[in-house]
Amino acid sequence: MDHSSTEAEAESGSVETELSRDMSLFDITFIGVGAMIGAGVFALTGFAAGIAGPALTVAFIINGFVAMFTAVSYAELGAAFPEAGGGYLWVKEALVDPNGFYAGWMSWFAHAVACALYAVTFGTFFVEFLRIGFGLSNEFALLGFITPIMAEKGLAALVVIAFAYINFRGAEETGKAGVIVTGIKVVILGIFVAFGLATTFNNPNWTAKFLDSPSFAPHGIVGIIGAMGFTYIAFEGYEIIVQSGEEVVNPGKNVPKAVFYSMAIVVPIYVLVAFAAIGGITPTAELISQATGTSGSAASVPTWELLGGLGELGIIEAAGQFVPYGAFLLLFAGLAATMSALNATVYSSSRVSFAMGRDRALPAFFDRIHPDKRTPYWAILLSGILIILMAIILPIESVAASADIMFILLFVQVNWTLIRMRQTHPDLPRTYKVPYMPWPPLIGIGLQVLLTPFLIYELGLEPGLTGQNSHGFVALITTAVWMIIGLGVYYGYSKQKEAEQLEEETPTVVTERVPSEADNQIVVPIANPESAPQLMRTATNIARDRNGEILVMSIVTVPQQTPLSEGRKFIDDQRDVLNEAMDISEDRDVPVSGTIRIGHDVGKAILNTVEQYDSDAVLMGWKGQHKSQRRDIVLGSNVDRVVQNADCDVLVERIGPDGGEVESILVPTAGGPHAELATEVADNIARSNDATVEIVHVVSPDASESERTDSRKVLDDAKAEFSDGTTVTTEMLTGDDVIDTIVERTGEHDLTIIGATREGLLQQFVFGALPEQVGWRSKSTIIMAKRNLGITSRLSRWLR
Repeated sequence: MDHSSTEAEAESGSVETELSRDMSLFDITFIGVGAMIGAGVFALTGFAAGIAGPALTVAFIINGFVAMFTAVSYAELGAAFPEAGGGYLWVKEALVDPNGFYAGWMSWFAHAVACALYAVTFGTFFVEFLRIGFGLSNEFALLGFITPIMAEKGLAALVVIAFAYINFRGAEETGKAGVIVTGIKVVILGIFVAFGLATTFNNPNWTAKFLDSPSFAPHGIVGIIGAMGFTYIAFEGYEIIVQSGEEVVNPGKNVPKAVFYSMAIVVPIYVLVAFAAIGGITPTAELISQATGTSGSAASVPTWELLGGLGELGIIEAAGQFVPYGAFLLLFAGLAATMSALNATVYSSSRVSFAMGRDRALPAFFDRIHPDKRTPYWAILLSGILIILMAIILPIESVAASADIMFILLFVQVNWTLIRMRQTHPDLPRTYKVPYMPWPPLIGIGLQVLLTPFLIYELGLEPGLTGQNSHGFVALITTAVWMIIGLGVYYGYSKQKEAEQLEEETPTVVTERVPSEADNQIVVPIANPESAPQLMRTATNIARDRNGEILVMSIVTVPQQTPLSEGRKFIDDQRDVLNEAMDISEDRDVPVSGTIRIGHDVGKAILNTVEQYDSDAVLMGWKGQHKSQRRDIVLGSNVDRVVQNADCDVLVERIGPDGGEVESILVPTAGGPHAELATEVADNIARSNDATVEIVHVVSPDASESERTDSRKVLDDAKAEFSDGTTVTTEMLTGDDVIDTIVERTGEHDLTIIGATREGLLQQFVFGALPEQVGWRSKSTIIMAKRNLGITSRLSRWLR
């Protein structure tokens, strides 16, 4: 990742030098386990039983399988990038904006809403604990006006405040608190499972609760997948684990281990608790009344439906039946579970907003570090406020569903990011690598997309006792509102800050002239003084014909571990190159300006310049001397990155042995937008040099008459794109090999201009196979052209 801002902060004694690594593998594993158990077992098991029926056990098993496809992505990326921010930082690095912003925005909200779920569950459990302990009625009114719902919401707010303070105290206290409460609940859940299994198997007709009520899966596959989506939040612990990367000892090894260990611990617990609850509970008139508010026949109510009606109190009531002092014991474990989950999610939500503040995606005060505690106290405070608001405003089912939708969207982005980073960051120090790429993350994406509509649909049903007929809609509206707010924040604040951050990442140290108010701007990066004259002649020819200007740039690169300020020592060498290049265009009456930037990465510096100046095109030189042995590099790492990611037209010129003036131009074409750009550039250069143009299209020797007619139409359409004063000829070439035929023809012309053939997603091409092969083998100077296709190019870059 780009560490330029990190180094700047390190110089000023900021965050990166102050967060200490003191969390062990044991600590971080238990943070993940604490988050996952708190969500799936205590808060959602009852509701999920009402959706899936006895098949909830299968839903948990399949969910663990589905979650593993994303867990492996988190394991690889978390080990390679052990930084606060997790999925947000990875998406920001690999995908174009606003993907990065929305990844952080969704992650922050998802963790905050998940934390609200645990806080509301804590309030419910605590009130139930008081009700049973003091013999209060279900509709009590403390002090004459404090109703149960008021007490639950008030306690939810108080416990969020408490754990926000614990997180403010620092990582060591956070880790210790998580280990203690997680250990307590695992022991108590073990007791619950043991008594539940004993009760289940002591009943001779125990199988009837699973197979005859009315069936193992009463709502069919829809119910199973709906329950999977509803409880998917229970598996977001690996997101929380990677948030701790900066504070973990040896994160390269411990983060992947913690991800897999936590999953191995949690999935069996989910399955066993669900089985024990469904098999062990016995419907009674009192429980039916509590679940529905009406009386009913105990014999007519399946246990799964009863649990669904009891909701978050489902396994509490089950424990009260078959575990000695079970209600108190499970309430105590539930309180411990929700506290450990609160601890983990307050931590993770604050770390996401802290990372966004550090990147200026959110206001700068989000990344302020307390001078004594060395924790991001503003991020913790504001995350706590957001959590409290969600806990008070939304019902528990809607809270859970909203968090599920947000996490699913985030996990889809992370899985795609893993695929992209294997191409864009091949040299990462990967201590763990996902096997059989790209299939695991692609399967993860497909399965997660499948879960979302079933989640919303299933919550829109009226499944008997559960009555969850509006929560899917509320969750969908909540998600939509947050995304719309994010849109306003991004375009109203974050995008405006991007230009400032671009300057911080690759600062401009020299600007020779102020750019003119021309209609068009071409950026020309100059790295090799020998190629500068030819590149500037090409840029001048294009700019003059388009009434445009040229921005010449030179880049001083410094190693990643070297502060950017050290690059200022080397700008004098680049200044001479810049001035010589600018003089060429000035002689031809084309407005030209120049800039020298410092950066760790040439490609990043060029992309930043294009974005900062909103340039229309970039013209790069390419040596074309030998092809890299690495499959992830086609033309060269810097050229590849700019071609694939620049938000403008891209021209790459390989200067032939003769170079110099241009009298004849070859334009191979097959139609399409990139070929149209090639004809435009050919027209610009031909008009400036009074050169002739030959347009060719290749067909096979045995081409049909229909194919030859199509070929002639392609040639005629391309010729029509040229200005009236340009001399243009067309010819249909025949040949068994298209590339060989074009390469042979290039020797008859001074310059060949060819458009890209496609924008690929996963293939190892940047212009397409044909233009690249012609580029490698051309006998004269060649320019490869790639049109910026607006939304189509943005979508392609987004997917890449």
